[in-house]
Amino acid sequence: MNISFKPLASLLVLSALSFASFGQNNGPVNRIGKVSNVTINGQQVNITTDENEHVQVQVYSPSVVHVRMDKKPLGENFSYAVVGKPKQTKANITQDNDAITITTDSLVTRISKNPFAIAFLTKDGKVINRDEEGLTTSWIGEEVTTYKEMQEGERFIGLGEKTGGLDRRGSGYTNWNTDAYGYSTGQDPLYATIPVYIGIHSGLNYGIFFDNSYQSDFNFGASNDRFSSFGAQGGEMDYYFIYHDQLEDIITSYTDITGRMDLPPLWSLGYQQNRYSYYPETEVMRIAQTLREKKIPADGITLDIHYMDAYKLFTWDDSRFPNPAAMNKKLEEMGFKTTVIVDPGIKVEKGYGAYERGLKDDIFLKYPDGVNYSGQVWPGWTHFPDFTSEKGREWWKKELKYFAETGVDGFWNDMNEIATWGQKMPNNVLFQYDGHLTSHKEGRNVYGLEMARASYEGARQHLPKQRPFLLSRAGFAGSQRYTALWTGDNRSEDSHMLLGIRLLNSMGVSGIPFSAMDIGGFTGNPSIGLYARWIQLGAFTPYFRNHTGVNSKSSEPWAYGEEVTEIARNFINLRYKLLPYIYSNFYLAAETGLPLMRTLAIDYTHDPKVYNGEFDTQYQFGESFLIMPFESGKNYGKVYFPQGKWYNLYTGEVETGNREEIIPISYNKLPIYVKESSIIPMQSLVQSTSEKPTDTLTVHIYKGDVNNSFVYYEDDGASYDYQNGQYYKRTINYDARRKAITFDKVEGSYNSNFKNIKVMLHGFDAKAKLKLNGKNQKAQQDFASFIDPISRFDPQGSANPKEGYNVQSFVIKNDKDKITLSY
Repeated sequence: MNISFKPLASLLVLSALSFASFGQNNGPVNRIGKVSNVTINGQQVNITTDENEHVQVQVYSPSVVHVRMDKKPLGENFSYAVVGKPKQTKANITQDNDAITITTDSLVTRISKNPFAIAFLTKDGKVINRDEEGLTTSWIGEEVTTYKEMQEGERFIGLGEKTGGLDRRGSGYTNWNTDAYGYSTGQDPLYATIPVYIGIHSGLNYGIFFDNSYQSDFNFGASNDRFSSFGAQGGEMDYYFIYHDQLEDIITSYTDITGRMDLPPLWSLGYQQNRYSYYPETEVMRIAQTLREKKIPADGITLDIHYMDAYKLFTWDDSRFPNPAAMNKKLEEMGFKTTVIVDPGIKVEKGYGAYERGLKDDIFLKYPDGVNYSGQVWPGWTHFPDFTSEKGREWWKKELKYFAETGVDGFWNDMNEIATWGQKMPNNVLFQYDGHLTSHKEGRNVYGLEMARASYEGARQHLPKQRPFLLSRAGFAGSQRYTALWTGDNRSEDSHMLLGIRLLNSMGVSGIPFSAMDIGGFTGNPSIGLYARWIQLGAFTPYFRNHTGVNSKSSEPWAYGEEVTEIARNFINLRYKLLPYIYSNFYLAAETGLPLMRTLAIDYTHDPKVYNGEFDTQYQFGESFLIMPFESGKNYGKVYFPQGKWYNLYTGEVETGNREEIIPISYNKLPIYVKESSIIPMQSLVQSTSEKPTDTLTVHIYKGDVNNSFVYYEDDGASYDYQNGQYYKRTINYDARRKAITFDKVEGSYNSNFKNIKVMLHGFDAKAKLKLNGKNQKAQQDFASFIDPISRFDPQGSANPKEGYNVQSFVIKNDKDKITLSY
């Protein structure tokens, strides 16, 4: 057979030419190239490459470096997410033929010139993070991606509302706000985009916030063994690199950039009873009355879309709710606040007030030819306000006055991904983007953020004397400034309950401290055991929201029988007793960005066990409580106790840390432990936050071998007076070495709700001599009890002693001066 090899030779030549073309940057991937020009201006370095790419590296603070890159000269750095400003920082910037070096007192940034690549180093030269030098940053058309070298053993956490395990190594994710009804436990994307993650390796941790609202993708070694990466379908490569020794400081720096929440109204931290939907008015009042009759504390009733006239926003259905203002006043008198759902779609209907006013003010999203975009949602064909325009936000704020006048206290922003039937909003819909006209491709992911902003500003305007509560389904980085986020339409399954825990923990580490999931599941019907376990967990989430869908059975606590009613009551009672602790932790969130619901990775960052799939749903509620979630129906489960000593909440028994253990699991008790040296303020039981507790604040202190402090905080829980000094703040310190407990002098001009402080000492030697301000103090035997027994298994019911154990206690006057206790 005569075979010619000429075609093969030709192919080899063509192949070689193709690879050469990649190297010359005229192939399908446009690499950034090498540095050709450098200008240093104060804390900022401006770079041009030989491929005419433009780079700006700015020292944002001693621990934060801001990097921007584009194929065109860099202009205004417009961002909906960023509200912080660069800080004047002492930075030493030098260069030679090979590199530019930027040194602050916390961080070294080294920019290689050929090829352009960035490395972030500790002061002693350890690699924190660096570009993958063969790939660095490149463009494929308009898509831009930065590739990072994965360090040995590197873990990745964060990205907000993302499914999967705590450690995201080996996975990839897409950010594109999506109406994900009944989503699976591995589905991606979901409703919100929070493009910030934390990398952990070699005893180091860093954060990267990618500020780009186009569809973005993060790859942490998915389908490759070479790099981690982040990129977007358009716009700039714009990211902030954050480095601190402690992971919690990364969260604080990130929220310094993107903002922090205001203090929420106290009522929003109580139990919320929701349903899709409660109507008519008689049903709403029946639910409220039953909660009070059954002594189940609650603060909120939420109304879903059936309160509206034919799903039209800014209306009430007159037949179902003939006098909403009177109903809301009655609810207020019973200690309930009303939250209503608000969807962005405005029905296209001649004569409908909101529609006509929207047309008149010209505030709807449009096609390029000026025609208003229409999509179908609950009311039918609708137009959508452009919340990325000041005109659109101002229109929305004016419309919200309608609800404020009828006694509404909270606004639930839903369907704001934007959700439309068909789930395929055209990309040629235009967004004003506050003077930076753009398409749906860039505007979609910030739509929910800007809707929440408009709702927040409207509530501030029309309810000027009370803090508003906002809840949103969609969001973007910075949403924490305006709203709580919840995890959307979950399912009544054990796997979803545990997924919800991971989602809320991930949001907390990503700068969203106020978050929620639908307790019991939105779709389907939970088993009795699943509901009981879920509501126990719900008491230890930031926003405690019971919610179920229209085609499911009723999901109030009493719908599952008397035993579950008692279990629910027990844990809701505990939630209300813990409100001083919870509210103080929300003060911390408002000041520092640190979440109430804390993945163990925050405090035990470099302990590999906390990333183990068996234990990665365990979390801390504040710093004191260790919560151990389990599926319903389990009689035993494996848990991990991190370093230290841990007290069983119910028995006071002590477990040592750094070990795994199999523990029995009770149907009516969530496994909860308390960290040594904890300081936990509690109050007497109330049925809502409108009811005043007794005048004694109980402070539980757990003996330990480590020092600790707790900032106790009070204000009126409703107004903005705290911003003018009307607050009560006191740091409580536990000094293990000196064997002393101190209540520092009070800050602020607010008079505490509590005249007395009852100190309860857990694990202390009963024979120890106590001194209060240098004088002998006698403690008495007391009984620590956190939940009541379940009467179904207790023939004598409430006549039986409560569950608990013996401790020591004493009562002191709540003076504003410093109080010192030695033991």
